[in-house]
Amino acid sequence: MRGTMMDFPLTLTHVLERAGKLYGDSQIVTRLPDKSLHRHTYRDFYRRARSLAGALQGLGLQKGDRVATLMWNHYAHLEAYLAIPCAGCVLHTLNLRLHPDDIAYIANHARDRFLIVDDVLLPLLEKFKAQAKFERIFVVPLTGQPVPAGYDDYEKLLAGAQVFVPPVIGENDAAGMCYTSGTTGKPKGVVYTHRSIVLHSLATATVDCLGLSNRDTLCPIVPMFHVNAWGLPFTAAMTGATLAFPGPHLDAVSLLDLYESEKVTLSAGVPTIWMGLLQALQKEPRRWALQKEIRMVCGGAAAPESMIRAFDQFGMRVIHGWGMTETSPLGAVGFIKRELADLPADAQYVVRAKQGVPPPFVEVRTMAENGEAPWDGVSMGELQIRGPWVAASYHEQPDEQDKWTADGWFRTGDIAMMDAHGYIKIADRLKDLVKSGGEWISSVDLENALVAHPAVAEAAVIGVPHPKWDERPLAVVVLKPGQSATADAMRAFLAPQFAKFWLPDDVKFVDAIPKTSTGKMLKATLREQYQNLFTTQASAP
Repeated sequence: MRGTMMDFPLTLTHVLERAGKLYGDSQIVTRLPDKSLHRHTYRDFYRRARSLAGALQGLGLQKGDRVATLMWNHYAHLEAYLAIPCAGCVLHTLNLRLHPDDIAYIANHARDRFLIVDDVLLPLLEKFKAQAKFERIFVVPLTGQPVPAGYDDYEKLLAGAQVFVPPVIGENDAAGMCYTSGTTGKPKGVVYTHRSIVLHSLATATVDCLGLSNRDTLCPIVPMFHVNAWGLPFTAAMTGATLAFPGPHLDAVSLLDLYESEKVTLSAGVPTIWMGLLQALQKEPRRWALQKEIRMVCGGAAAPESMIRAFDQFGMRVIHGWGMTETSPLGAVGFIKRELADLPADAQYVVRAKQGVPPPFVEVRTMAENGEAPWDGVSMGELQIRGPWVAASYHEQPDEQDKWTADGWFRTGDIAMMDAHGYIKIADRLKDLVKSGGEWISSVDLENALVAHPAVAEAAVIGVPHPKWDERPLAVVVLKPGQSATADAMRAFLAPQFAKFWLPDDVKFVDAIPKTSTGKMLKATLREQYQNLFTTQASAP
């Protein structure tokens, strides 16, 4: 017996129409560059997004043409998120934190035709505009100032738009693209389809995932210029969730003020952002009246258990997630499964500090040299993943196809363990594991333990060449303002938690740890800086 079902394509056109017709009264709030709040509704968003889509059609863009954005998180960027794919084009978000030469390379490699840019980012654009090949540049006047000569006005573009006629779009047509922000090599383009984004949005709305619903007020701190703000703006439009965009103001006080004024219930960002918020709350614990049980999605790097515990004291629940540009990015989300709900509190924190379990339709495995590693919570292997929103190749980079196995799994480059309940624990990036005397040492575990020290703000652990042991761990530590510590004190703090051979041979105290544009630690830079440290120490008289 075979069933027959209606052929209903999974496209973002449905998401846009749903947002406008069902959730017209839901609010969209944006903190503008002057710190004032811009307010409008999904009804306004729907009208303006359709105007943008019609304008792009009127300018002669064809199906599959790329339209780039160089924008902060705000109402106009949300319009571009839905309008560009619904016009049959491809939304390409440019990472404004990259070097101007890299932005130009990415725009040219993607063959972007048009660019939509914030007026406050025109100084950045001027640094690479001559290298890029944009046909038209539209400026969003966030400051209210006239658009400079030589550029097109975004608001005038919308005002003069032709009536939007939705084109025929297939669910496997390209809808968006983003380039990786890896720590080595040229950025690589990942193309997302309408189907992959819609399915990703459905998954993030489920209760055992992020549970984003119409009853939430979402503040996406994670930038809309990288991995579609983890897909959250699409899910918000699908569910009609209230949106509170931070604009360019990502300091802790501005964010907490926005949380309070807009009654935020769900937010998302990287650990560096959360650590800043935590320090502000600890400094002035009674300053902000926040909603109870704010959910804070943490990704991009491992969330230390100490940070998860500290936020619980303020009624703010950290939800650990894991993913990559290639996975759209949701690959796993941490929650306490029913069979673990009766565990003691300390044991539950151990579970919450893991990266979580894969969402529906996503499969993961850890592969060792002799095959798939057992789910015993100890055996390590490379984490591999497949699913309907996991990329199958990079955009026009066939030489990178070895990142996929012959049977279709994406090689993440993360070394992980799976426990009997299906929870993933990332031990390290493959290139960041420390191999000392034939034994593996996890830099992530050491880093998370170090930041639990009351004097430590940030910590990075790297492997440094050693004449006897091949490599030995070195800790690079940033102290909190006004704090002091010694290498011996750091080692003594770690000693009860780890085998003796895991303890760093040295600790270097620095003012800042170098990072990528998305907040990941640049360990390659640290390894280069300290590559001769132990060799020099060994040869010293």
